[in-house]
Amino acid sequence: MNQNIQVALITGAARGIGLAAAERFLAGGWNVAMLDRDEAGLASAVRGLGQPGRLLELALDVSNPEDAARAAEAVKTRFGRLDALVNNAGIAHFGPAMETPLSVWNEIMAVNLTGPLVMTQAFFPLMRETGGAIVNITSISGLRASTLRVAYGTSKAGLAHLTRQLAVELASHGIRVNAVAPGPVDTAMAKKVHSPEIRKDYHDAIPLNRYGLPEELAEAIHFLCSPAASYITGQVLAVDGGFDAAGIGLPTLRRDQGNG
Repeated sequence: MNQNIQVALITGAARGIGLAAAERFLAGGWNVAMLDRDEAGLASAVRGLGQPGRLLELALDVSNPEDAARAAEAVKTRFGRLDALVNNAGIAHFGPAMETPLSVWNEIMAVNLTGPLVMTQAFFPLMRETGGAIVNITSISGLRASTLRVAYGTSKAGLAHLTRQLAVELASHGIRVNAVAPGPVDTAMAKKVHSPEIRKDYHDAIPLNRYGLPEELAEAIHFLCSPAASYITGQVLAVDGGFDAAGIGLPTLRRDQGNG
């Protein structure tokens, strides 16, 4: 394997934003390690990309330190380097704060907040050899509160601060750390759970009057990992069509069970 080719690792890569990011890095000439705990979904995604020589498939759990260590060893063995770590894996639960089980809270924190720290710690020894970039995928739910998202929104807000903390601590090692905060994105999950009424309300609340596309999020992720972003670190970039800037949500959005 040519160790001069840049390498990206993307978690939650079996579908949606993670899969779109894998496609974007491949298009940019990178080798890509794709990690997801959905083994069947990940295998299907890797087959669909049709470039097995440039891909590494890792059916592992980001919240498990032993799995993270195995991932780091596998990437080092296969590619010899890591230039970009995209912490995209995340889970959600939507329900009233007073009815959110502690077990659900703990699981969401483990994957959405602890997972990126675990992965960063596991890959730090490899990344500091060449420097590089880390991009954490937060959410507009971590920038503005809305009902039914107490665990999800809090985990994403915590991830935004973790991003800044890591940016400060890893800068001296040549590692930049930023975050992308998606707004409503037209993923398979959103298509499944967003009713026509919810979609209309989102369109009305978003200044650009539409959902984002996974490919648009992938472009932002790729940019933050590229030399074009070499002086950017510790930032959270909202890719949300202006949703956060508008500042006023509609009543229906408070009942939404979907993406964002």
